[in-house]
Amino acid sequence: MAVLSWKEICLLAALVVGCYWNSLLCGFVFDDVSAILDNKDLRPSTPLQNLFLNDFWGTPMSEVTGVVGRAELLSSIFLLAAFLTYTKSKGADHSIVWTPIVLTVFLVAVATLCKEQGITVIGICCVYEVFVAQGFTLPMLIDTVVQVVRGKDGFPYTVLQTLLKLVVLVISTLLLVIVRVQVIQSQLPVFTRFDNPAAVSSTPARQLTFNYLLPVNGWLLLNPSELCCDWTMGTIPLIESVLDPRNLATLAFYMLLGLLAYHSLRHGHSSAKTVVMALSLNVLPFIPASNLFFPVGFVVAERVLYVPSMGFCVLVAHGFKTLTLRWGLKKISWFFMGVLLMTHAVKTFNRTWDWESEYTLFTSALKVNKNNAKLWNNVGHALENQHNYERALRYFLQATRVQPDDIGAHMNVGRTYKNLNRSKEAEEAYVVAKSLMPQIIPGKKYATRVAPNHLNVYINLANLIRANDSRLEEADQLYRQAISMRPDFKQAYISRGELLLKMNKPNEARDAYLRALELDRTNADLWYNLAIVNIEMKEPSEALRNFNRALDLNPRHKLALFNSALLMQESGEAKFRPEANRRFLTYIKEEPDDANGYFNLGMLAMDANENEAAERWMRQAIRLQPGFRSALFNLALLFSQSQRELEALPVLDELLRHHPEHIKGLILKGDILMNHRKDTQGARACFQRILRTDPSNVQAKHNLCVVYFEERDLPRAERCLEETLAMAPSEEYIRRHLAIVRGKMAAMSTASQPLAPAEGTDLPKNLRKSSPAESPGGLGSGQAKRLDAGQRDKRTKSKSTKEIKDIEKKREAALKRLEEIERILSSD
Repeated sequence: MAVLSWKEICLLAALVVGCYWNSLLCGFVFDDVSAILDNKDLRPSTPLQNLFLNDFWGTPMSEVTGVVGRAELLSSIFLLAAFLTYTKSKGADHSIVWTPIVLTVFLVAVATLCKEQGITVIGICCVYEVFVAQGFTLPMLIDTVVQVVRGKDGFPYTVLQTLLKLVVLVISTLLLVIVRVQVIQSQLPVFTRFDNPAAVSSTPARQLTFNYLLPVNGWLLLNPSELCCDWTMGTIPLIESVLDPRNLATLAFYMLLGLLAYHSLRHGHSSAKTVVMALSLNVLPFIPASNLFFPVGFVVAERVLYVPSMGFCVLVAHGFKTLTLRWGLKKISWFFMGVLLMTHAVKTFNRTWDWESEYTLFTSALKVNKNNAKLWNNVGHALENQHNYERALRYFLQATRVQPDDIGAHMNVGRTYKNLNRSKEAEEAYVVAKSLMPQIIPGKKYATRVAPNHLNVYINLANLIRANDSRLEEADQLYRQAISMRPDFKQAYISRGELLLKMNKPNEARDAYLRALELDRTNADLWYNLAIVNIEMKEPSEALRNFNRALDLNPRHKLALFNSALLMQESGEAKFRPEANRRFLTYIKEEPDDANGYFNLGMLAMDANENEAAERWMRQAIRLQPGFRSALFNLALLFSQSQRELEALPVLDELLRHHPEHIKGLILKGDILMNHRKDTQGARACFQRILRTDPSNVQAKHNLCVVYFEERDLPRAERCLEETLAMAPSEEYIRRHLAIVRGKMAAMSTASQPLAPAEGTDLPKNLRKSSPAESPGGLGSGQAKRLDAGQRDKRTKSKSTKEIKDIEKKREAALKRLEEIERILSSD
């Protein structure tokens, strides 16, 4: 093993930092989104054991999971650590040192947990043990085996030592393989022809194509000028004939590999050993991803070349050393090495910028390969995430042209049309995608034949057509079809539950959500949806329990926070107010720009008679959402209830500026104008505006009658109340008020007083209502709607005492029969 000086280490570190520092400026792209941002295994609430049951993406390894699903770089680190540890397993006296072997087995297990190809380090250790540590060449090894088979000689002690160490390594390997097979339930992963077209091709196309992929990967190591983040689908056309000229590349690759292996295995000098180890690092870690023994979920993947590139670099370094020392080409060798390092460093630096965002990554890939529909789709996704739907649509449509049978591309087209509000085209695209789905084969599971995300075509189509109430049954049929194809399709149950709720079938909706919860009880959204069903079924206690379950799983679930707090608030129980307040406060931390959170905090404060806090929260809601109808009205109502009626008027003016026909706002404003501003004309205008919009509004009609009464226009008040009583004959308070007006008219007729003020003249001061305390003898409007005994007019003194007493007795008798009428105004 080479020994590096500190200068060499610092130089190497500086070179790496210089090549890759700009990666710190790039975002999460491509697989980062699924493997990091959306991976539930990385959340604190996920049990640690899930890391051993789920793959790199957080998906259970018992599901349609790929062989490649772990971090190549992390696996490479432990692979190297295992190999370097194993090199110390031979003592100075050629004895076996067991501690490094035990540690090697542990590191192999860790490397395999990171990525399955980590297990291939066992093969590298075996090659090292036989051809480097023990110094065997292939002829020597064959001769030893022949001698033992013929019985002419026993196994040498060194051979027995080697066999013992190798047996330990092989047994460890078998145990790891058995555990891995048990985790995937003894089933090989299943891929579609879109992932790896050759995997589902017939002979000889399958074998010819898979073998051709070896020189393709070799060329990527030799000349990494055209790199692509995705080599699936139609990136590399199938080789369907032995006459395809690309087969020559395959033949040349095997000849070169065989030539290197032949010469290195025949000799025992250090150069041969270097080449043997370089080839083992190059070939063995690549075998699991080669498609030669079992299919994988890609055609080519540059990431699987990380460990093989180590072997390739060893070959390059060995060739450089040979040219420098043996052939005397030191200057020219250093020149070419400098050029090589410089060009690759610049290429690496520039390539890193391609990973700045998903858009830059996939557009760079399209420069290399335009035959991969997945790349066109991914550029479309990047533009879609930027809400640039028109441009995204062009890329999605191109994907359908490149790969007409790509179900996902047609689904993308449909979704984009939907985002552009072009429902007809969206439905047509979804129908095309649905027609490309495989037909039912009796006795065969769809889960083994269809990519799960392709089943979303049923969900998307159903979600589109259920916007039409006449097609709800058709949408339900699509959901049920998706469930029949994959009974564990959680999203189908969720979407169907939403539809059933819309169809007023809460019991069936609850069953759908409960079935989904059987599949995933850790999904906070499912518990939230179930709580919504409980609300529809008038089960508030059960709804609150399910909201709480959602919050246990995700304490920052915004909808659960808001709606559970709202449910507590609407219960009217004081014991819930502190927790409701806490949840609303947490909600506004998550959504600081949502006025609804502040509004409901204000409503809670009003319920608790905390007027200052209520005013503060309401004003914050109005600041965030000018013209917030409920916040404006309830702030005005708060002022009215706090004897600050005149402060309510500008708030009501603002409310009516945004919502001119707000009935309760008009009623409250009319009441304040009449009772506190003595502005009967303004009050009359408010009530008349309501009646122009809603002539059948009994409350506005009644309050208009009160205005006439306050203006001492008793005949008009009488006619008005008669009309109001005709509109609501069952309302007793209208009947009582009509009797009071008639009694007042009778009393005034007896006293020879005019029943209405002269046109164009003001009411005499002693007949106008100056304040509620000064004029308790009238019809209450708006808030009070109360009828009290009035002061006797001074003119009644001209009547006899008996007449006055009779009138007073009649009025008092009428008043005793009246009860205080409840407030009309209620919360908005």
